[in-house]
Amino acid sequence: MAIVTLIHAPLSSAQNPADAQASMDYYLPDGVSYDPAIPTPEQVLGTVPGEWHVRHDQLVNYMHAVAEASDRISIERFGRSYENRALLMLTITSPENHGRIEQIRQQHLALSDPSGSEDVAVADMPVVLYQGYSVHGNEPSGANAALLYVYHLAAAQGPEIEDALANAVILVDPSFNPDGLDRFAQWANSRRAMTLSSDPNNMEQNEPWPGGRTNHYWFDLNRDWLPLRHPESRARLENFYRWRPNVLTDHHEMGSDNTFFFQPGIPSRTHPMTPQRNQDLTESIAQFHAQALDADQRLYYARESFDDFYYGKGSTYPDINGAVGILFEQASSRGHARDTAHGVLRFPFTIQNQFLSSLSTLEGALSLRTELLDYQREFYREALDMADAADTKGYVFGDADDSGSAYRMAEVLRQHQIAVHVLAEDLNVGEQTFQSGQAYVVSGSQGQHRLIESIFERRTEFPDTLFYDVSTWTFPYAFNTPFAELGSRAFNSDLLGDMVAVNDFPAGEFVGGNNAYAYLFEWDEFYAPRALYRLLDAGIRVKVATEPFTAATPAGERQFDYGTIMVAVGPQDVQADEIRSLMRQASEEEAMTVYAMETGLSAGGIDLGSPGFSNLRRPSIALLAGEGTRSSEVGEAWHTFDQKFAMPITLLTQEQMKQADLNHYNVLIMASGSYSSVQADRVKQWVEAGGTLIVYKSALSWAARNELANITLIDNSGQESDTTLSYADMERNRGEQLIGGSIFNTTLDLTHPLGYGYNTSLLRVFRDSTLFMERAENPYATPLQYTDMPLASGYVSQENIDTMAGTAAIVVTALGSGRVIAMTDNPNFRAFWFGTTRLFMNAVFFGHTISSGASN
Repeated sequence: MAIVTLIHAPLSSAQNPADAQASMDYYLPDGVSYDPAIPTPEQVLGTVPGEWHVRHDQLVNYMHAVAEASDRISIERFGRSYENRALLMLTITSPENHGRIEQIRQQHLALSDPSGSEDVAVADMPVVLYQGYSVHGNEPSGANAALLYVYHLAAAQGPEIEDALANAVILVDPSFNPDGLDRFAQWANSRRAMTLSSDPNNMEQNEPWPGGRTNHYWFDLNRDWLPLRHPESRARLENFYRWRPNVLTDHHEMGSDNTFFFQPGIPSRTHPMTPQRNQDLTESIAQFHAQALDADQRLYYARESFDDFYYGKGSTYPDINGAVGILFEQASSRGHARDTAHGVLRFPFTIQNQFLSSLSTLEGALSLRTELLDYQREFYREALDMADAADTKGYVFGDADDSGSAYRMAEVLRQHQIAVHVLAEDLNVGEQTFQSGQAYVVSGSQGQHRLIESIFERRTEFPDTLFYDVSTWTFPYAFNTPFAELGSRAFNSDLLGDMVAVNDFPAGEFVGGNNAYAYLFEWDEFYAPRALYRLLDAGIRVKVATEPFTAATPAGERQFDYGTIMVAVGPQDVQADEIRSLMRQASEEEAMTVYAMETGLSAGGIDLGSPGFSNLRRPSIALLAGEGTRSSEVGEAWHTFDQKFAMPITLLTQEQMKQADLNHYNVLIMASGSYSSVQADRVKQWVEAGGTLIVYKSALSWAARNELANITLIDNSGQESDTTLSYADMERNRGEQLIGGSIFNTTLDLTHPLGYGYNTSLLRVFRDSTLFMERAENPYATPLQYTDMPLASGYVSQENIDTMAGTAAIVVTALGSGRVIAMTDNPNFRAFWFGTTRLFMNAVFFGHTISSGASN
């Protein structure tokens, strides 16, 4: 498998990273002539890649310029980032293939359809590659290498490149994360000296909070291929399924003192649903990377790090879709040069490694073309065989009381090309009842069978107990929606109603006439907070029921639960027609049922004028952000307010907080962080005056230390054996005590304000830390606690299970007129854990209503 076709190794450049130069002669292979009609990056941008960090607008300009000049390239914008930057896809192949590109695409897709794939001949089919760069914006060598790779594919001359383009369709996604890339490029370029400094302490090599790794809301887009919470991911996945590529590459960077990594990763840490043939093909392609790097005497490694377990990563998602995902990790120069354990590492060297691995991937894919195409076909045929042999024939899920969350889950499944149907008949499974039209059915007998199984599985046994990312992601637990497995007796095609459509959010119902005495809606629906905030922001007085009651609605008598929202029309400064308009808007947009009540007299329980209804206030929220806080958790909270509930908040740094008038806010949120600059006395006075302080994860330590939260944290650091252990086992032994991401059982007090809107006391929470908290001394002050058998899905050591069992997940403290709500876990994890987002919003809207008698 000698690499001679595209790379022509060795390169003309020096092998020493310290001698790397930003020049086209340094980057490009020897012995290749280039079409002068195709512009180089330097001709369009005025600079050679690696001399400066490319901005996203420059990247876009060059890609359009080269596409306009080359008949090998077509270009399209397939989406936009939050900050309105274009997501680009370049389709690169021979001019002849471009002339029949739709025929090629349809023929390629047919390989993924088991019903007809047997008749598809692969001998003359092009292999399809999806090569993507820099999902982490401050890992820019990939995006900069994309400039060179696209130029090479467009301009290289000779029979080798022509043969390659005739046998491949190459999809280039030059910037997975435009917003992060631009954030980092601006930082590094604006601090670049003409005489480069390689000192790791230099400002250029140390970007400030939040860094360029993440997207606009500071999310890691390389964890979003499954949750699909962001426009970049949703658009990219749609593009992925337009082609179903055979190989997808994901070009990253890692610590500066490392070398270069390519997959396969650690073999034992591959998800069990991934076929062995996938790993064999990954290994075969790896030989091409090794030969390319060997020829230029470049250091690298494989199989010793990273893994292929979590399907939400870009290099692993293809593995559950009949393709081969490949991760590349290049040691980072951070800025333009950096002192490392291997000498000075210059930016051009990092770019050249990514360019080399792009070429070696293409070389490997061409060499294994028919094997990759055969694998794609067999993957989906085997999926149907697995479905036929499985005891579980399908799944049903849904919640008539929270159609919004259930729909969001169905919507994500559809975006993953999983067929989801509305339940056509009422269905009883064990003690659960699923109502026709209010639940969804997924048949296991479809090409996406493996992905379906991974989404619904509850796995607690693993071949390896160390994980690079999370160990589980059970979707129904994330969306807090009831579900059941359907065996052969329960499942039949009569259950399958209409196919669910993406972007067809369910409508609610407005019940009653125009002359209401009061309006009621229950808190069960996920998007109820959006409606409530809209009402409060309009100056409407709103109350929440602290007790259940029965009332005669225009549709008949109904039992209303804790947390029911009530708007009395009489005592308002807002006109009745405006209130009615907002109520109708809520029913139409938030999937809620709104009842226009004709009387305030209830048939049972509290009446609508009862003191059993508590007054609500419009939340004015400050979220601590900036240096000292964990950007991912801050971003998740910000995204929750902004994207899910359309609520404005103030992002407040610790320095700003010293001067800010806290009286502008009635809710203050502190995610994980080090809050040494926060003046605890000021916060305490603010809480005592009636503020609601919400703290979670490592912020608990600050709150406890400064006597804001009356909590006791459990030190679990002394669990290691007191016997002598092998040095070689240290990393594994300590790693097994981490909780990288698992799902746990908790029990929730449904009568507590933090439990409003939930209908079952069993709540699954996501945890990725070993922070534990004792139950409060006050028996009413722990509304959420871990069960005695806490593990629901994922890996956790027995020592951590023993420590966790029965501990508190939330403890409420009273300080004067205010409340401090302490949570051990992040309720907004990756904007994906809908089930605990409601806890978070309950704390925001109802925290001030919690009785001091129920506080620690």
